[in-house]
Amino acid sequence: MIDYDIHEYPNGIRLLHKQVLHTKIAHCGFLLDVGSRDEGPHQQGLAHFWEHMAFKGTHKRKSFHILNRLETVGGELNAYTTKEKICFYATLLSTHFERAFELLTDLTFNSTFPGRELEKERGVILEEMSMYQDAPEDAIIDDFDTVVFGEHPLGVNILGTRESVSGFSSDDFHAFYHENVRTDRLVFSSVSNLPFKEVKRLADKFLAPLPARLGPRARRGVGPYARKTQLESRPISQAHCLVGGPAYPLADARRIPFFMLNNILGGPGMNSRLNLAVREKYGLVYTIDSTYSPYTDTGLFGIYFGTEGKQVKRTLGLVQKELKLLRDKALTTTQLHVAKNQLMGQLAMSEESNSGLMQLLGKSTLDLGRVEPLSEIFGQIEHVTAALLRDMANELLTEEHLSVLQYLPEEK
Repeated sequence: MIDYDIHEYPNGIRLLHKQVLHTKIAHCGFLLDVGSRDEGPHQQGLAHFWEHMAFKGTHKRKSFHILNRLETVGGELNAYTTKEKICFYATLLSTHFERAFELLTDLTFNSTFPGRELEKERGVILEEMSMYQDAPEDAIIDDFDTVVFGEHPLGVNILGTRESVSGFSSDDFHAFYHENVRTDRLVFSSVSNLPFKEVKRLADKFLAPLPARLGPRARRGVGPYARKTQLESRPISQAHCLVGGPAYPLADARRIPFFMLNNILGGPGMNSRLNLAVREKYGLVYTIDSTYSPYTDTGLFGIYFGTEGKQVKRTLGLVQKELKLLRDKALTTTQLHVAKNQLMGQLAMSEESNSGLMQLLGKSTLDLGRVEPLSEIFGQIEHVTAALLRDMANELLTEEHLSVLQYLPEEK
């Protein structure tokens, strides 16, 4: 079980801490239940841009001082934005934990989004967009979101568009912050060798005085889904393909079983069915995998591969063959047992990462209101049946349900 401490302040902010005695490194950060899906049509890319701009100045620090505050003691400061989360986090020796805690609080709640830094960072993000467009294996993932979710915010690239990013002002960041940040929808999570008493003492100092920002914040629901097939010619040497569609949301009881089904099909193991059938048997791809990303009210399943342009049809046929096998033939008792053990082993190893554990504590608390211990997840895995896996395959892995996006090399 994940044995951790939690404390909630009157302003709604929750403090989560896991003490790990055998480490000298502290991992800590703020996780906010805000992401690119919370943007309006005129705000596309603003959440990600805010994440960048938070490092550019606060009421008491300039960018230089923010960037050097942890680096000078060998620490690391970073952030990321997803469809539903923004995270500001740090890693450093636990002897400097207070330094990281104070800095993270400052840039999360006191950023000024200075106009003089805005233009420079705008250029950085435009270059980031170009970098992704030059990497078709990355670009196709973002474009596939649009194929599945259309004009809904989940279908919009987290980076936004060149037009939207080019038009943001400092006022836009302040407005987005006030529209979306709620103190009862954010947590501070930490994993270190420090006792909870010491972490809470610092939290009393940095978190307790923050003003409460409470109240509802509605998220636009996802509309009906219609399967699509989209082919695009691009100046590339290799074809790239993504096949997938909507899947189960976070709170669905089938979330863990579907993770198992995805793991069997194209998970990280070299023994996944897609890897064995397409790469190992025929050598048609270097990479082929499947992923499942659950959101609060929906989910996304996708299979990605890259291959020669002339081999796309054959490779796609092999993928469909594996999907049909999952739909038509239930796993044997031995296959089911192996699949359960493999997933449980992977989950157990993931908890060996203290950085990942810090983020898991925060995400689970925000998404589910609690942290699921491994023993509970293992119990769910043990109760998965071959019939349930086949039923899910027949619901979500049919040709009628799955959209297709292909990048094809331009004909010479």
